[in-house]
Amino acid sequence: MKVSTSEKYINPFTDFGFKKLFGTEVNKDILMDFLNELIREKGRITEVRYLNAEQLGRTEYDRKAVFDIFCETERGEKFIVEMQKSKHNFFKDRSVFYASFPIRQQGVQGEWSYELKAVYMVGILDFVFSEDKDDKDYYHTEVKLMDTKKKTIFYDKLTFIYLEMPKFNKTIDQLETHFDKWLYVLKYLPKLQELPQRLRDRIFEKAFSIAEIAKMSVEEMVEYENSLKIYRDWHSTLTTARMEGEIKGRAEGKTEEKIKIALNLLKKNMTVEDICDVTGLSKEQIEMLVKENTIL
Repeated sequence: MKVSTSEKYINPFTDFGFKKLFGTEVNKDILMDFLNELIREKGRITEVRYLNAEQLGRTEYDRKAVFDIFCETERGEKFIVEMQKSKHNFFKDRSVFYASFPIRQQGVQGEWSYELKAVYMVGILDFVFSEDKDDKDYYHTEVKLMDTKKKTIFYDKLTFIYLEMPKFNKTIDQLETHFDKWLYVLKYLPKLQELPQRLRDRIFEKAFSIAEIAKMSVEEMVEYENSLKIYRDWHSTLTTARMEGEIKGRAEGKTEEKIKIALNLLKKNMTVEDICDVTGLSKEQIEMLVKENTIL
């Protein structure tokens, strides 16, 4: 799939685009600027060090995790930044699982006081959580451990930040803060043809320059086209599947129709969680399909 000639800038929701903007040493000032907007009250980040994004379990049998971006600040804070292009029913669970890796890594042998450095799990989401989908203006969620009776923060060194990008609908003229501008760039970058006057400062000028498709090497262009194809195919498959599920579900409401759709999605390597979301079948039913191509 070729990049459209009308597109001047990369799509940051592709794996290539996201890492091009935020995941390279030469561009880490862009990542720091974005992270500083997320943790303003904690003091400014002045340096980050990229860490190994592939995290292994304690044994060869433990499940591993591969982060989009994993970095450490000069204060020892750990940041996991994940770009999630499609709905994942258990993304919150995955967030907690991912956060357990940098927590566990801080344990040392011998005498240790158990003092931990802060861990942040940041999810930039191209979907909305089902439970608050009707709250159109609530797109920035920040979660910490809380005392449920006192309604106060119990522990402030573990933070989960979620940005539900489909809910962000501010126009260029409505942008008030630097954070607003970052969300606007993340959502609308591939639709823009030039850097808007309202975004003209050093960090966005650099980001737009890096994101310009015409400046990419041949190797980068091939990698981006492959990444873009995966992104577009995924959205097309998911949209079609949901439409088929809704239409057939209303017309017949038969489990057999849902099974046919599920089998088709399995062939396209969609996750069990997403197939459950599309078809309404249970996780156990899908797993049975995986094993036997039938439901007992």
